[in-house]
Amino acid sequence: MSYHPTRKATLRAVAALAVVTASVAGCSRGSDSGGSAAVGGSSKAGCPAVLAKAKKAVADAEAVDAPWGGPTTGPRAVAGKTIVYVAQSMTNPGVAGAAEGVKEAAKAIGWKVRVIDGQGTPAGIQAAVSQAVAVKPDGIVLSGFDPKSTATQVAQANAAGIPLIGWHAVGTPGPSTDPKLFSNITTKVEEVAKVSADWVVSQSNGRAGVVVFTDASIPFAKGKSDLIEKELATCSDIKLLSTSNIPIADASSRTPQEVSALLSRFGTKWTHSVAINDLYFADAAPALRSGGKQGDGAPFNIGAGDGDPSAFQRINSKQFQAATVPEPLSEQGWQMVDEFNRAFAGKPASGYIAPVHITTAANSGGGSSWDPKGYREAYRKLWGK
Repeated sequence: MSYHPTRKATLRAVAALAVVTASVAGCSRGSDSGGSAAVGGSSKAGCPAVLAKAKKAVADAEAVDAPWGGPTTGPRAVAGKTIVYVAQSMTNPGVAGAAEGVKEAAKAIGWKVRVIDGQGTPAGIQAAVSQAVAVKPDGIVLSGFDPKSTATQVAQANAAGIPLIGWHAVGTPGPSTDPKLFSNITTKVEEVAKVSADWVVSQSNGRAGVVVFTDASIPFAKGKSDLIEKELATCSDIKLLSTSNIPIADASSRTPQEVSALLSRFGTKWTHSVAINDLYFADAAPALRSGGKQGDGAPFNIGAGDGDPSAFQRINSKQFQAATVPEPLSEQGWQMVDEFNRAFAGKPASGYIAPVHITTAANSGGGSSWDPKGYREAYRKLWGK
């Protein structure tokens, strides 16, 4: 498995998020949730109604030519604005991808953009936000970190009347009152969790033995894996073999050992995996390979979130990851610019939330990111550009 150059920074980013989001929730590594029941017997699924709904949801999410579903009305471009994009770390693929979308959209609307890199440390992020507020821009993006970790600087921006827009800054999309954000851009975690579980149900024809990888120290991640397990439980022939609790910061050292233990324990009963972040499968790959597994065979793995370039590489090469639920990073960058335009025009946030998408080798087109169609033309039309 090739080494992903942004991996360490990405791990630092998520680990930092764990520190600033909420208190640690205790849970033991590799705790069992469903026993070791075999996935055998009849080839007919025990949940035909659930399976039918799952197949429909997955087919919708895998579509790459769906029409634009974003805002169709909004203010014309407000001229001459400058925004600052504060990045948790520009070595974080998600943060950097969204930044490229912002820069592209700003050029289209006729604005200036400045990117300030927080370099992945709490002190660096605080300094970056301080610098952003000091230059008195028209708007500031808080990308990839919890605004409460920079509460003093956020309060200064609020007092100065500078609109703030988050990207993955809080757990839910849309406007936020605490912290005060004009809008937060992200997909819905509930939908990401549901469609990833639906993919397992659909891909297995309703008969699977599943391992879920999570990080219980991050409430957001634990909440996502709980939702995944809840959806899996709607199908009686889906057996949850184990919930493997591995802190993301420790994933590179602990995942290989855990995967080897799971292979020894469950053998061919383990047919599918869902992880709250794609990076677990980078760490799982060597152990799966050593255990005699083929890259394009069971266990079939899906990442419930992110969709960074390394995940696309594993999916396209069919090496121990079959699917991901990626964020449309460039589209979200354009949306941030549109939301700022609404703020500058005295209008409310659009309320748009990008729908979930599933990327597989069959629909990726060999790409390294999910870039849906139609949004560039739609936003240009809104702005009169």
